[in-house]
Amino acid sequence: MSKKRIIIVGAGPGGLTSGMLLAHKGMEVIIYEKDPVPGGRNKALEIGDFTFDTGPTFLMLKTFLEDKFKATGRNASDYLNFMRLDPLYRLQFPDRALYPAVDKEEMKRQIGQTFPGNEAGFEKFMQREGKRFQRLIPCLQKDYSSPFSFLDPGLVKALPHLSLGSTIYKNLGKYFDSEDLKLAFTFQSKYLGMSPWECPALFTMLSYMEYAHGIYHVKGGLNKISDAMAKVCIEEGAQINYSQKVKKLLMKGDKGKTVKGVVLENGESVQADAVVVNADFGYAVCNLLPSDKLRKWAPHKLEKKKFSCGTFMLYLGLDKIYETLNHHNIIFADDYKSNVDIMFNDHKMTDDFSFYVQNASVTDTTLAPEGKSTLYVLVPVPNNRSAIDWDAERQSFRDKVIDRIAAKTEMEDLREHIEVEKIITPKEWEDEYNVYIAAEFNLAHNLSQMLYMRPHNEFEELKNLYLTGGGTHPGSGLPTIYESGRIVSDLISKRFL
Repeated sequence: MSKKRIIIVGAGPGGLTSGMLLAHKGMEVIIYEKDPVPGGRNKALEIGDFTFDTGPTFLMLKTFLEDKFKATGRNASDYLNFMRLDPLYRLQFPDRALYPAVDKEEMKRQIGQTFPGNEAGFEKFMQREGKRFQRLIPCLQKDYSSPFSFLDPGLVKALPHLSLGSTIYKNLGKYFDSEDLKLAFTFQSKYLGMSPWECPALFTMLSYMEYAHGIYHVKGGLNKISDAMAKVCIEEGAQINYSQKVKKLLMKGDKGKTVKGVVLENGESVQADAVVVNADFGYAVCNLLPSDKLRKWAPHKLEKKKFSCGTFMLYLGLDKIYETLNHHNIIFADDYKSNVDIMFNDHKMTDDFSFYVQNASVTDTTLAPEGKSTLYVLVPVPNNRSAIDWDAERQSFRDKVIDRIAAKTEMEDLREHIEVEKIITPKEWEDEYNVYIAAEFNLAHNLSQMLYMRPHNEFEELKNLYLTGGGTHPGSGLPTIYESGRIVSDLISKRFL
């Protein structure tokens, strides 16, 4: 019997995960990637002699990644050099800072020193959120392409841990009375592109994951993960076609709703037994899928869905190293709630904004020439449903960001040491990186857009089509995207093997 041919559109983390697993199971895997390198938003960004991660810089739940390599008979550490970070990051408030530690006793000591009286709350947090994590993570690892998935005994047992009707911020009030300390455990909602005052309480377990399982850097940058996965794909016999863009899906069958392959930008048609789309979901709906055949997820329906915020990015190559600055740094706005409310609800920017700085060269000397460093700056901003003219605002906002970094960190002289730089605004995210409305974290993770209500891994509106990436179940973030790739692999394997 001939091998089943699976075409994967996009060599991002989800597509590569599916590719390596399916190829290992003996299927003919063909991946088409529009860029000359793998990774998508997880690829390397090189500016002169400086190397940056384009997108993700936090590696959490490392075991999720390691499990994918184990499934192909490999050890991830043979391909990647993992570096556990301690402290996890620096959290800078207007009048104080916290440096969350790997050691739980050290963390309690810091809380007692910086937020007296809240030490016991951390113990409760770790116990209760640990139980939530143990119950809910297995649920997120299951497929929800059928409504009968809700009858799964594991999900039924996990229901009490969903804290329905509550939010992350409200839930943290059970552990801490300090407003700043609550914020220290809420910023992770940005991974989901949501406000902690709206994000479901179940996602409080995100901060628990960091304390319990650690945060890792990969030598050379997290982009090396995609390089390693692409290598495994090739070793397993998959074919990766770089610089080949897919124009649309090839449709046949009853009412034209059966996917039979892809049509490349050069006009060539390639048939397959199934197609996996790893492109941004909103972009795929509007550009790759036959939109006239869609109902539930038709382009005009997306306009009514809740999407995440966008990001303004600065990649700076410096002629010095700021040795006292941590690897990861989160600097909160003076009025964090106001900043979040205006961004998510009013779709506007303010001069009082939060930002994140990665100073990876203090950990990894391979990213820049000797004595120099890379600085990765992310500012959460409204997505492109706002009326912001980024062509007009680009340079002035860049200057505001530099000024704020100089004012809020020890990098007072930052302007004097910038050797190279690149800016990516929400306009570039949408126009050049194919991110729908520049919602960097995809569909928001409110309860009405999760599990069965999220676009299914086995897409419900077209036959032979599967989805992986942040826009499908389980959601955005590297660990869950790897899981989406694994779920797709399992679905296809169950069908054909």
